[in-house]
Amino acid sequence: MDENPRPLPQTLRHYLVNPLALGYLGVVLAVCLWVTVDAVSTSSSGDASFAGLWAVLATAPTSMVFLVAGPVGLTGPIGAIVQAAALGALYRYITERRTRTTEGGISNA
Repeated sequence: MDENPRPLPQTLRHYLVNPLALGYLGVVLAVCLWVTVDAVSTSSSGDASFAGLWAVLATAPTSMVFLVAGPVGLTGPIGAIVQAAALGALYRYITERRTRTTEGGISNA
């Protein structure tokens, strides 16, 4: 175990700054922008749209927990950060594991 644990901001940066987590956050951002454009365009017509549901689904299952037990307006951002951190941790685990096995002389090839 680490003798000097990282502070929380450094740990979040470690998990969020990698291709998998940033790609996921990019997809969530694109979905949220689409939902915003759809909400603005349908507000003038008076017709309801279920586009907002896509933002919740893009951050599921974490956002589902916050729909039940948290502030509704923050379900998307909190869900996206939690999911991206989980994906980033998975990415780091896989890449660091691959690096350790090739350094130790063990090859998967």
